[in-house]
Amino acid sequence: MGHLTLLELAAQFVTRPDGVRLAYRHLPGRGPTLVFLPGYKSDMQGGKAQALAAWAADKGQAMLRLDYSGCGESEGTFENGTLDIWRDDVLAVIAEAKVGPIILIGSSLGGWLMLLLAEALGEQVTAMVGIAAAPDFTDWDFDDADRATIAATGRIERPSDYGYEPMVITQGFWQSGQSNLRLTGKIGIDCPVRLIHGQCDPDVPWETSLKLAAALRSSDVQTIWVKDGDHRLSRDQDIALLIDVVAKLAC
Repeated sequence: MGHLTLLELAAQFVTRPDGVRLAYRHLPGRGPTLVFLPGYKSDMQGGKAQALAAWAADKGQAMLRLDYSGCGESEGTFENGTLDIWRDDVLAVIAEAKVGPIILIGSSLGGWLMLLLAEALGEQVTAMVGIAAAPDFTDWDFDDADRATIAATGRIERPSDYGYEPMVITQGFWQSGQSNLRLTGKIGIDCPVRLIHGQCDPDVPWETSLKLAAALRSSDVQTIWVKDGDHRLSRDQDIALLIDVVAKLAC
């Protein structure tokens, strides 16, 4: 499949029981299927997702991209989203696409969701790759003033450097985060895990990946630091590193 055809790959949809349609793009190929999980308020057309999809198309590797409800081409309201809802969105898309073994690739918030999905899917997940993974950020990224604001107004708004203003976090999302904390104990996941993190990340401290590596039960965990890397890790050299890591897990 050429790069032009990849970009023209039509979105498919699965409908949730409440009628909300979830968009995804499934690129057939050899397994395991790469499943890309975007970050907060991101979607399947982001730079890392597109670059991985182009590589997968060139190599004949199966890949599944998707948009959580309220994001990208999926229906729904973004501010209604929670970790539990978006986890279930991904599970619905995976079931609809009828894929076999998968490698979860989670960027930022997606790196939190990949833990919840691996717990739900068990042995179907053969490996995971975190890119500036941000598990438990509703815990470590909120101070008492933030919690008071959310309790009083039902939301908090923060400035964003990523193309949208402001970044809204609702009380519903925050509560779902607090009920899905994973860095508080051992994480019962045994598959190979690779954690890539920029040490100049202004949003998610690189030490978060260190904590995650320690919490995972798997003995096959590697952390990869990019000394001058930011949160996005979208430079050419960052993308090349990501593809190299994924390629070694997929072979």
